[in-house]
Amino acid sequence: MSAATAQEMSYGEAEYLNSCAVCHGVGGRGDGPLGDFLLKHPPDLTHLSERNGGRFPYSRVFATIDGRYAIPSHGDREMPVWGRQFLEEDAKTYGPSGGEVVTTERIHNLTGYIETLQH
Repeated sequence: MSAATAQEMSYGEAEYLNSCAVCHGVGGRGDGPLGDFLLKHPPDLTHLSERNGGRFPYSRVFATIDGRYAIPSHGDREMPVWGRQFLEEDAKTYGPSGGEVVTTERIHNLTGYIETLQH
């Protein structure tokens, strides 16, 4: 990726391409290269608003990405608990409190980017 391309890309898009596209696909349609190797195929993220009465389910998407507050009775998840993974990385750079702030912002950026993928 060139520096010019990176400058045009939002933080959310860059995070998505780095963390999510391998399973959900570059366009968010659930067609990433690892999708066929998972027990449960990754969902198409481009119709979340459509499946939610025309409104993007921001809080639900944020909570799903974060994953740290999932209810065990809702079953297992193959998707990484990004909140835990991001925090581990961010806390090394920014300390525990700063790491939490940065992790939360990363997840907000990702959620906002997924909202732009809606049809």
